[in-house]
Amino acid sequence: MEQDHPLVRDVHPDLVAELSALLEAEGEQWLAISVHDIRLVSECSCGDDFCKSFHTADHEPGKPYGPGHRCVPLSPSEGMLVLDVVDGRIVYVEVLNRSR
Repeated sequence: MEQDHPLVRDVHPDLVAELSALLEAEGEQWLAISVHDIRLVSECSCGDDFCKSFHTADHEPGKPYGPGHRCVPLSPSEGMLVLDVVDGRIVYVEVLNRSR
């Protein structure tokens, strides 16, 4: 159940603020607003110490997202942030090579 998963803004408030600002700068106003309501469904299980990525929606491992999917690369001051978006909804946040 979606309410069982914490809001990312409660777990990582600085990250959500940064994502919102970066999305605004990219002209992604809807995503900048909706990032405040994403939930931390599961953390990436790759095991790499440089990866802090997480799912914001259920997704079967190894399956492509399919139609309606797009990647939104952002330009943070540190590391790499890329969002997977399906039909206007953020479903995965890729967070790589960041100290926080």
